[in-house]
Amino acid sequence: MRILITNDDGIMAPGLAVLEEIATKLAGAKGEVWTVAPQFEQSGVGHCISYTKPVLVHKFENRKYAVEGSPADCVLTGLYDVLADPPDLILSGINKGNNSAENTVYSGTIGAAMEGALAGIPAIALSQFYGPKNSNLKDTFEASRVHGLKTIKACLKAGFKRSQNYALFYNVNFPPVPAESVLGLKSVAQGYRGDGAFKAQATAAPNGRKFIFVHGRPQQDPTQPETDAAVNLAGYVSITPMRADLTAHDQLASLDAVLE
Repeated sequence: MRILITNDDGIMAPGLAVLEEIATKLAGAKGEVWTVAPQFEQSGVGHCISYTKPVLVHKFENRKYAVEGSPADCVLTGLYDVLADPPDLILSGINKGNNSAENTVYSGTIGAAMEGALAGIPAIALSQFYGPKNSNLKDTFEASRVHGLKTIKACLKAGFKRSQNYALFYNVNFPPVPAESVLGLKSVAQGYRGDGAFKAQATAAPNGRKFIFVHGRPQQDPTQPETDAAVNLAGYVSITPMRADLTAHDQLASLDAVLE
């Protein structure tokens, strides 16, 4: 198996090293693991691409490249420059922090997996939820390190069924607990913590200039029962199948009615 890995925390991020370990086990002795990751942290950039400017690519070592661009740029670079042949699988992560609920739409980790799906490649985004039970562990990625391989295998077994147009990808979030406290895997929908996920706070610098800092709500706020953040906080690994189709299908009939 040939696997391409990336992330949004940057090429030196510890979560990427964990993902490389998992991907190497999954690929097997005869497989290949290629890393194409951002040179610098790209958290919160979503699915953006550097459409109006070129990006610089650095070769770190054999099968490992850094891109001065977004996670989606990294996927495009891997697919159309670095790899001679398409990968069998794209893995994005392991993100430091959850990408459950509304975090999903801001996430560069998700953006990379989405770009892979849009290219027709099976893709999985993986993130490690943080909380009081794991943030002080020696290995804060313990849950994802221990349970990552079987979770990815479960996604592969379930498959990547395509709708009429958009390919499917998976969003995985590991719970904020030690590995031994993980209760299992759950297939769930994306949750919602409520309106106003992020806010902006103005701060004056010593020179009088104004800076805006963006911050989110407490991540321990639960979502609806049996949705991603809720089951994460209960100790389960959440697996959410997703597509890039943003159509509000439930609203089409109402819109048609007023357009007649």
